[in-house]
Amino acid sequence: MIQQYKKIMVAVDGSDEAELAFKKAVNVAERNNGELLLVHVIDTRAFQTVTSFDGMLAEQATEMAKQTLNDYIEYAKENGVEKVSFVLEYGSPKPIIAKDLPQEHHVDLIMLGATGLNAVERLFIGSVSEYVIRNAPCDVLIVRTDLENELPKEEA
Repeated sequence: MIQQYKKIMVAVDGSDEAELAFKKAVNVAERNNGELLLVHVIDTRAFQTVTSFDGMLAEQATEMAKQTLNDYIEYAKENGVEKVSFVLEYGSPKPIIAKDLPQEHHVDLIMLGATGLNAVERLFIGSVSEYVIRNAPCDVLIVRTDLENELPKEEA
């Protein structure tokens, strides 16, 4: 029996790495006739250090995320994915992406872009992808290459 992924979740954060993961997730969902769930988590801890925080930063981040997610939905539909939706969450990305959403939405594959953190950053804050790999209840695919399976030009 051929493995088919029916519910593919891809975490997007506006980075180039996340866009590579998104485009590959579209291909996987289309090939498997699966459903694509786009996830964006606004890390609320980033706003805790702003002394004059009045809600405007969170509001701007939310609007930008919604626009990006809607653009991604349009791209997915144009590329043959009929079932595509998104979740916009607030909080700590690691447990939300690794545990909460996969269980809540019955995800069988999580796709993530490779981290851009260097070794020192990973030591102090850890990467989301590393946490997801260790804690997800389903398969996890870390995307490093583009649709032609080539490293992006700046990394090659």
